[in-house]
Amino acid sequence: MSDDLEIRHGGIVSVDPEALRVVADALVALAPKFADAAAAVRRAHGCLLALPPATLRVDTSALWGSAERAEALHAECRETGENTRLMADVFELVERRAELDALEIQGKAVPDALYDRIDELVASDPRMLDMEAWLLSEWEDGHYDGPVIGGVTAFAALGLGRIPPGVKLAGGGGPVSLTPVRQSAPLVPPGSLAEAFRRFPTADGAQLKVEKYTMPDGARQFVLYSKGTQVSLDPDEPFDMKSNAQLYLRQESASYLATVEALEASGARAGDEVHLYAHSQAAMNAAYLIAQSDLDVTVSVTAGGPMQTAAGDDVLKIDFVHTGDIVGSLADGGFPGGTGSPDSMVITRDTSSVDLGIPDHLMSEYEHTAELVDESGDPRLEAWRDKQRVLTQAVSIESTEYVAKRE
Repeated sequence: MSDDLEIRHGGIVSVDPEALRVVADALVALAPKFADAAAAVRRAHGCLLALPPATLRVDTSALWGSAERAEALHAECRETGENTRLMADVFELVERRAELDALEIQGKAVPDALYDRIDELVASDPRMLDMEAWLLSEWEDGHYDGPVIGGVTAFAALGLGRIPPGVKLAGGGGPVSLTPVRQSAPLVPPGSLAEAFRRFPTADGAQLKVEKYTMPDGARQFVLYSKGTQVSLDPDEPFDMKSNAQLYLRQESASYLATVEALEASGARAGDEVHLYAHSQAAMNAAYLIAQSDLDVTVSVTAGGPMQTAAGDDVLKIDFVHTGDIVGSLADGGFPGGTGSPDSMVITRDTSSVDLGIPDHLMSEYEHTAELVDESGDPRLEAWRDKQRVLTQAVSIESTEYVAKRE
């Protein structure tokens, strides 16, 4: 994998507390062996001093120093093991709090066992709460290291880049019209993330593309590819800055309505399974489709999105982020506990742009990042590949590109 890439589930904790505890137990178990070694060296030292001729051949001072070093390693090993165990508990506490928040946001019952475990962790060490606060502070300070322009961080601090489940867009962004401009019949679904990013609409003026997969049992699955903000002088362009502002402020936009209508025009109905691939502004539309639509969104792959939604564990989310992409900073790092299924990923590439981050936001640059991920051989991509294997069973594939307009 490229040194510039980091793949994780998202949120604060990127390590497994149980794995840390295994390391801690091993260190604590090893510590007495150093104490035993120190004692053995000291016994050997005493024996040598009792045999004056031997001291002419053995550096007894160095031998005594070895015993002192073994004793120091005993203390260091025990202390490191205990601190590692404490850190594992802190990580688990943060995870459990995030789990609690997610359940409460979704209106689900919180099991007593979760409350009990949180109380147990807090009571386990007087330093726990301070260390939890430190970990949260470190995440808040460091989850976005890219360029900052004007009020970007001020907007992000409002928390609008994090969309709880069940959020409904306010107001009305329509009406819009939709014109199919190109139809085709792809032979297979995308075989890689980079290929999926290359399937975005290419017809003149098209912002949306929907592939309909008809399965052997008659069920249908839909794959949406949606472009981001369009640079246009056309006042009827729905994917414009006005829609950007509306979506970020949780107002219905023309681009969101156009996205919903494109899926409906392609035959998607309530309960149908949908895969989303979205860039920039379209990533906000994807977030709201997950949060408020009656479609069964099972896959969401976004690039340069300015917000994250608290998806349930039935949604495979893959979010591409560039450190130099200003737009991505509006998500304010997403949710502390991560979001989506256990197989979900946040893929971060260190682009370190010096030109205010605009090229880092381009879809072509995210395609390159997807290529690096595909080439990495990372086993965590297998969940996404499994979804694609299901689509290969389709008996037919129909693809339609759409041009949307404000009316």
